[in-house]
Amino acid sequence: MRSAGFCALGRRSSAESHSAQVADGDHGYRRPGPPGGLPCTDARIEDEPLRGEAGRKSCGGTASPSDVSGALGFRHDGLIHESIDELTAVAASFLLEGLAAGDAAVLAVGPATTELLREAVGDDPRLLVLDRHQLYRSRTPTAITTFRRLAAEHAAAGRRVRVVGEVDFGTTEADWHEWQRYESVINDAFAPFPLWGLCVFDAERLPRPLLDTARHTHPQLRSREGLTPNQEYVDPERYLATLPVPAEPLEGTVPALAVEDVADFTGLRHAVRRLLAGVDGPADHVEDFLLAVDEMASNALRHGRAPVALRLWTAPGTLVCTISDSGRGWTDPFAGYGPAHGADLSAGGMGLWLARQLCDHVALRRDGSGASVRLTTRWG
Repeated sequence: MRSAGFCALGRRSSAESHSAQVADGDHGYRRPGPPGGLPCTDARIEDEPLRGEAGRKSCGGTASPSDVSGALGFRHDGLIHESIDELTAVAASFLLEGLAAGDAAVLAVGPATTELLREAVGDDPRLLVLDRHQLYRSRTPTAITTFRRLAAEHAAAGRRVRVVGEVDFGTTEADWHEWQRYESVINDAFAPFPLWGLCVFDAERLPRPLLDTARHTHPQLRSREGLTPNQEYVDPERYLATLPVPAEPLEGTVPALAVEDVADFTGLRHAVRRLLAGVDGPADHVEDFLLAVDEMASNALRHGRAPVALRLWTAPGTLVCTISDSGRGWTDPFAGYGPAHGADLSAGGMGLWLARQLCDHVALRRDGSGASVRLTTRWG
């Protein structure tokens, strides 16, 4: 059995963070680069679709496995188990079948489940164990880029990767929605990759909404009886449209900064920086938030429709910013969960993908008056 860390593009401590210069115009910020560890994404921040582009672009990625994967594209199975014995029996069978076929095998589950499955597969040295807490209690792009990197590495050798994963949905409504979105988004994000995922859900512990998510986001369900098509599966575009944007109480209070019609982007940037300089919080959290605000404000001014407005709230342990304009916003439900233009940063369009990596929650909203993006970061 092998254990591996991975690079988290989201939460980092200042001590383990290093920076790479952003090759994106004159923003004057440095993009955070990842610490070491494998499996890991590289230091490049990849692009997402420009707002207003016609047609949906898959967030399948640029580390192209298409020549290798072919019919071995993504498969996404779910297991809703009633007992640890059921979990062990079904998941171990899934892993053993894969190992016998020459697939790579990966675990991203809790410590107790890891030990049970390790014993069940005979402590096979080919079994790679990822730290579930770091993987699923970071941000969703961390999990997406980690699994994409793993799949791309093994695709080069003609191998599929089998993963048994147990998402940690967190404790807040916002956390729930972020990982509910993840379970649906990856049906698109991993589509061209030779990945076979088995997501496990504890029917005794998880609340009903999360068990419903399991049923709506997995095309196949596994049980002791085998694999069956899931009649409750919902196409990702339709499912994502059903998820509400969680309320943010700070939005009902007076903002610390409000600009109703942004005319001077440089002046706005300086005003935001001055305000955040007085925030009593971890420097890396605040700097990441500042970069995300800068990217989203720049995006609205370049690709949205005037007037562009910004509101920013600060509270102990929390930063919230909304940026709005009168344009139509992002029409792609997968926007910001993967690249559109590959590693070529000069092509632009990286802002939302970057923001999702820098903030805890990114919410996109549209109504009759236009579109907005809400950025939220918390600590403590």
